[in-house]
Amino acid sequence: MKFSPFKRKKQDAPQTDGAYEIPSHIALIMDGNGRWAARRGLPRSAGHAAGAETFRRVATYCKEIGVRYLTVYAFSTENWKRPPDEVGAIMELLERYLKEATDKMERDRVKLKFFGDLSALSDGLRALIHDTEEISARFDGVQVNICVNYGGRDEIIRAARLWRERADDGAELTEESFGGFMYSAGIPDPDLVIRPGGEMRVSNFLLWQAAYSELYFTDTLWPDFTPRELDKAIKAYNSRERRFGGVL
Repeated sequence: MKFSPFKRKKQDAPQTDGAYEIPSHIALIMDGNGRWAARRGLPRSAGHAAGAETFRRVATYCKEIGVRYLTVYAFSTENWKRPPDEVGAIMELLERYLKEATDKMERDRVKLKFFGDLSALSDGLRALIHDTEEISARFDGVQVNICVNYGGRDEIIRAARLWRERADDGAELTEESFGGFMYSAGIPDPDLVIRPGGEMRVSNFLLWQAAYSELYFTDTLWPDFTPRELDKAIKAYNSRERRFGGVL
């Protein structure tokens, strides 16, 4: 799918002209909330609240320009090491977002899926996640995958265990068959992985799925990440030659 920046509001348009190929699947590492808050003398929870609003704006924009899948890193398996009050604030924001999302699902037609070990979450949050997935399952709009208590290595180990338990005797282990046991089964791999916040690593995010994803890093902290910043990432994506190990 192509998009023209001139069809959008002036403040959202990138500093370029022409049309670009829209990645079917974009993945985002939402990094920099704490540093954003610290620079303003605010508690880290304020940074997460600002980051949640950025997520809403970016997710809406992805829907508008025709992205089919958006996967976001909301809370990693390592994030439990953070102070309890910060973890609690993140979980409260997630719960608030889901409650708001369920009220708007009929209008927005967004399908929500969750990747990660949800057993560590509270009973109330798990029930809310279950209800949200069930309600949105019938929608055919953009699919937003929210990674909660997620780690790429953990996902691969989980898939290996499921393969051992459920695979038919004598079944051949292939990338395709093994991929069917990942959280992302049935979803195309991300075309583009974006990390705001200035760090240049994937931090245990989608290790299996991002094998041939294009990577884009920016110093912009996540709460300051705008649709215009996403346009820049898409422009960079369009400048790449994707050979997947072959020769063009």
